[in-house]
Amino acid sequence: MRDFYASGPKETRHINRWLTDNCFGDYYTRTGLTARQREMITFCFLTAQGGCEPQLTAHAAANIRLGNDQAFLIRVVSQCVPYIGYPRSLNALRCISEAAKAEKQG
Repeated sequence: MRDFYASGPKETRHINRWLTDNCFGDYYTRTGLTARQREMITFCFLTAQGGCEPQLTAHAAANIRLGNDQAFLIRVVSQCVPYIGYPRSLNALRCISEAAKAEKQG
């Protein structure tokens, strides 16, 4: 995310800057949770929100890099099924699989 604020079309870069400053300059620098805990919670909320599968895949990959492996993320989704439903759970499982595959290749 270091240079993300400068990416994309010029007319939308302000949104990238807002995201960088707000999420990564504020929320991700707070204390009280480990990076692994914070990333798992972010994954849960994106899963529940639905419709943001590219971000969900990216956060699944971040979880895996931080040590929340594929099996752990599957258990997290399994816990969420009664609250978020099957369609979003199945989407999350697909995103986990894509992230795990990319991490193994990468």
